[in-house]
Amino acid sequence: MISLVKDISIRIERMQIDWIMISAASVLVLFGLITMNSFVGDNSLFQKQILWFFISLGVFFAASFFDWSFLRRTRVLVTLFCVILAVLGLLLIVASSIKGAQSWLDFGLFSFQPTDIAKVLLIFILAKYFSRRHIEIAHIRHIVISGIYAFILFVFIALQPDFGGAVVVACVWLGMVLVSGISKKHFAVLFSCAVILFALLWNFGWKDYQKNRIISFIYPLSDIQGAGYNAYQSVIAVGSGEIFGKGIGYGTQSKLKFLPEYQTDFIFAAFAEEWGFVGVVIFFGVFGLLIWRIIANARRGATNFEILYGLGLAILFMSHFFINVAMNMGLLPVTGITLPFVSYGGSHLVTSFLALGILESYRRSMKAVHKEETKKEFLGI
Repeated sequence: MISLVKDISIRIERMQIDWIMISAASVLVLFGLITMNSFVGDNSLFQKQILWFFISLGVFFAASFFDWSFLRRTRVLVTLFCVILAVLGLLLIVASSIKGAQSWLDFGLFSFQPTDIAKVLLIFILAKYFSRRHIEIAHIRHIVISGIYAFILFVFIALQPDFGGAVVVACVWLGMVLVSGISKKHFAVLFSCAVILFALLWNFGWKDYQKNRIISFIYPLSDIQGAGYNAYQSVIAVGSGEIFGKGIGYGTQSKLKFLPEYQTDFIFAAFAEEWGFVGVVIFFGVFGLLIWRIIANARRGATNFEILYGLGLAILFMSHFFINVAMNMGLLPVTGITLPFVSYGGSHLVTSFLALGILESYRRSMKAVHKEETKKEFLGI
């Protein structure tokens, strides 16, 4: 018996899996499942999400043992970038409009949102670009060139229109530029560009309902029955949870369906109503643990490419998290954006666990990276 336990321990150690990271991600999924299960009526979403969770775990472990070194090649990344642009363009032609957005490819048994893959692919592209140019990153041309990649994706996603996804793309690019090392004077340039871009979008890009969401954020009580309804009901749900919450299954805002989209965009409000302030603190702690492990794995990367990929992944999850939570608390305008690992959805859950699996693969194979490749990257050649 003792020898069997030792053998299992040795096998687990050889797997080199960050069990703290995958456990934290799984607990977040469980928080979402518990919240979904407390809804009244049809629980098909809860059952589907359980299935997607097990599929995602399988994807994670499969990805962690796969060799992803080919994603370091420029030709591969450029090809994948062109493919994802073609898919995003195809959405605008063939995809059905769901709640005002053409964001999903319907395959009958399931639907898939290519935007999730596009965000992770952008991380790879920026990691590749900055890993070879970290010495001269202060040159503004590298900020501009990297920004072009992000801007192209931003435009394709915004045209769906998926404003939340477009904002996350911008956050990922800005975050990776910052961790790559940008000078302070470039901050002023970026800020000026952001102001100009906002003015252009307001006058020529955004539709009336998107403008109304921003206006309702500034004046939340101006249109409670209209554009400000979702945010108003969400704030009520979060506040009514108080210290210890109303209890699992006793959230009135979600059960009585005053709170819209309580399984996706506003699942944090539904969770906060039932779990209260104490539950929210625990939730934040688990998410913080996940981000800590992602960054810790990133710092152990053999080259700048692996390091930047891990940091970009942390930025992606944090962008989703802070925007969604702030939206639920009335601190940001309402945008259609998921809460990582918690909101219902198969494509974003599988993609998130796939991204974690790739990070684990890089962690396991970091000793196998050739010294010559590391030298080339350090020299920027």
